[in-house]
Amino acid sequence: MQVLQAYKPFEIQELELAEWKQRPVKNNFFELVLIKEGKGTQCINYNFHDYKKGSLFLLPPLKCHSFQIAAPSKFVFLKFTSNFFNANGRGALSQQEWFKEAAYILSNYNQLPGDIIQSELDRQHIYTLIDLILKENSNYSSTSATLIKSLMTSILEILLRNIKQSPYYEMAANSDNDDRITQLLTYINEHIADPQSLKVEHLAKTFLLSPTYLSEFFRKKVKISLREYIIKAKLKLVEIRLLNSDYTLSEIASELNFTDVSHLSKTFKKYTGMSIREFKKQGEYQLLKRSVCR
Repeated sequence: MQVLQAYKPFEIQELELAEWKQRPVKNNFFELVLIKEGKGTQCINYNFHDYKKGSLFLLPPLKCHSFQIAAPSKFVFLKFTSNFFNANGRGALSQQEWFKEAAYILSNYNQLPGDIIQSELDRQHIYTLIDLILKENSNYSSTSATLIKSLMTSILEILLRNIKQSPYYEMAANSDNDDRITQLLTYINEHIADPQSLKVEHLAKTFLLSPTYLSEFFRKKVKISLREYIIKAKLKLVEIRLLNSDYTLSEIASELNFTDVSHLSKTFKKYTGMSIREFKKQGEYQLLKRSVCR
């Protein structure tokens, strides 16, 4: 097993394994995994997907994932930790914006196994970026961290593009591939902090549907009401901010348009079954876990 130098605010590992060994998930925002060699099966929440050379996976910070190795495999893990998005001093605004983008990836990726990249051109871009990161890491110097962080930011941009262009949202098991629901879910999650954009009347006008039909259409496809979906989408972002940032409760409530901290706290407890204090102490996502394993 070869483990390359690991450091904050990100970690880079290249592992060659004949048998999978469970890896720690603490302090992990999410990981991108490149399969350089080998074959086997990826498992997340008891869902399975075959992997091979060239596969690219996104691992959420959950304990229930592993790889069943059929042939000795070489993995490259790029771990984005919460410190990657902490903003201090110069560049603080851009760091905050990247945190929001990365939170979008984590809250909307459906945590099913499978290749995260749909575009072969994007796949080649990521191969090139990872190769540059590994070369820079092997010749690490005082200027390497800045360059590697820039390269990993480019990878985030590509991941974001693929998430937004693909139906990664969790929908009803019997839902068909209707582009309208994917477009609607994308719009909602891109405008989750704008209450005017989330009103039924505005959504209906935007998607050329009647308000009544839109509500019925949404419930049929997603199996919950539009209102409940929006609340849960916000609370997923609350979970991410609570575990991966130094945002205060007042800042979170204001950003996501809760009336105040009390409203945020009551809503959080209603949907997660625990207080914010209990949640932070436990340190494990609740709403970000898929409710059904297929």
